[in-house]
Amino acid sequence: MLTFIKEILTWWNRQTLGTRLQTIFFGKFVGEDEFGNKYYENKKRKKRWVIYKGEIEATKIPVEWYSWMHSIKNKIEETHELKKYDWQQNHLSNQTGTDKAYNPQKNQDATKKKYKTWNN
Repeated sequence: MLTFIKEILTWWNRQTLGTRLQTIFFGKFVGEDEFGNKYYENKKRKKRWVIYKGEIEATKIPVEWYSWMHSIKNKIEETHELKKYDWQQNHLSNQTGTDKAYNPQKNQDATKKKYKTWNN
């Protein structure tokens, strides 16, 4: 019951009631990525949306689905499978606010002066 009330009153937890109704009545399931996000479009192919698994964060959309979401034509769009090379890293969502975020204090080379001032 609490989940249903959250769905009606808040948009930041998951999908809202309006999104759920639009998905049921007008949505056509297109696919799912490796993170569990589900992608839909309406039957007239004019609007596309994603239902995130877990927390809503736009950076959770991998590159295979990014072009599809923004209606950009490319050869990946048909299969939604991207050929991964050995040097490519796996997709990471935004790391800001976590222990994995970039911090110049942890890296001493980043805070060290790279030049000498002319007053010395």
